[in-house]
Amino acid sequence: MVGGHRLGRRFGWLWGAYATSALGTWLAFGAFPLIAIRELHAGPAEVAALSCVGAAVGAAVAVPLGPWVEFRRKRPVLIAMDLLRFGALLTVPAGFALGVLTFVQLLLVSVVVAAADITFRAASGAYVKTLLTDGDLLVANARFESTAWTTTIIGPPLGGAAIGLLGPVVTVMADAVSHLLSALGIRAMGGHEPRPERREAEPRRAGELLDGWRYILGDEVLRPLFFNTASFNALVMATQPLLAVLMLGRLGFAPWQYGLAFAAPSIGGLLGARLARPLVTRYGQHRVLVAAGALRALWPVGLAFVGAGTGGLLLVIGVELGLIFCCGVFNPVCATQRLRLTAPDRVARTLSAWAVTTKASTALLTAVWGVLGALLGPRTAIALAGVLLLATPLLLPRRPQEPLRGPLDFPVQPAEASPSSEASPSRRRWRPNSKRASRSRW
Repeated sequence: MVGGHRLGRRFGWLWGAYATSALGTWLAFGAFPLIAIRELHAGPAEVAALSCVGAAVGAAVAVPLGPWVEFRRKRPVLIAMDLLRFGALLTVPAGFALGVLTFVQLLLVSVVVAAADITFRAASGAYVKTLLTDGDLLVANARFESTAWTTTIIGPPLGGAAIGLLGPVVTVMADAVSHLLSALGIRAMGGHEPRPERREAEPRRAGELLDGWRYILGDEVLRPLFFNTASFNALVMATQPLLAVLMLGRLGFAPWQYGLAFAAPSIGGLLGARLARPLVTRYGQHRVLVAAGALRALWPVGLAFVGAGTGGLLLVIGVELGLIFCCGVFNPVCATQRLRLTAPDRVARTLSAWAVTTKASTALLTAVWGVLGALLGPRTAIALAGVLLLATPLLLPRRPQEPLRGPLDFPVQPAEASPSSEASPSRRRWRPNSKRASRSRW
């Protein structure tokens, strides 16, 4: 229980599983590039390919998995994806111990992990929607966001210490074990989950691979939110390698200073996630979404002005603190909006399409900004990304979602009702608005 708001035992197990796997992932942060460099003597091009190509190919592999997940029980899918990540990651320390580890193996593992991660996120989002009532979604997403930033604060320093003492292969093994523990936690949730039924009017077809994108692009609120988040995330992440080159190379920052510059501001994300629900309660979901989405775009351009010494370090920490605080508010509100606006029989496909696009666009822009950094210099390329980010608020939804109208024609009572849901209509039924039959509201 956090803040006196109960979400039930089953959500608690899911939350704990997420925290365990997230911590394991951050413990192994940067382990693959270090293994490639130290153990396999990989060059800059190979290291770049490990991050870009792995994510892009993993996103492509995950495309057909969205429709596959949609009409299956979500909890077995979550367990399967955790076990798949556990098995794939475990091949790295096994290959290292046997002396047969190769760069191709690292690349294949990164592809499998990326595809499994996308599928896990899609299935977990759909599962959360079946567990909780509409009024509890923001609380749940805020807790996931708080956990994400908490593990970001704790994980990299612990992982860095472990890498220094034991080597990067050990942290990869810890990441693998975290996914195994996550699978066991999800298995311990118990409860019955009905199998989703495919509508008779929706036979299997090759075109259903694009259903998630069709649904997003056909919704007047999801569409701009989709383009905003994809472009924002890609532009922010594309500058991270260039900022590392600038700070660790030309400006002469020590590795611990570089790590501090990005670990310490994560406190802002934790604070933002905690404030998301009170802000929505006071100002409304749409206002908070637009305000936080606009404010987060103002900060990154400041990274182009980072200098050497303590002043430069404080500038990076200040910019990242403001950026991450706004993201901490925006992310759970955005995730809640997305779940509420997506029909229950479209959640897995929609979330899968969203994640695939985000990973693919990030990989693409990271490669493009690598070229721009080589041609224009890291500082100029970072400034260009910052200027482009200033335009991303134009893609935010301009109008709030339409209110629900009419009764609902399928039950949405959660599998385990929480005490806080008693005052909310947990037995509502949904029916598409006759004027907008192609669209649903949760």
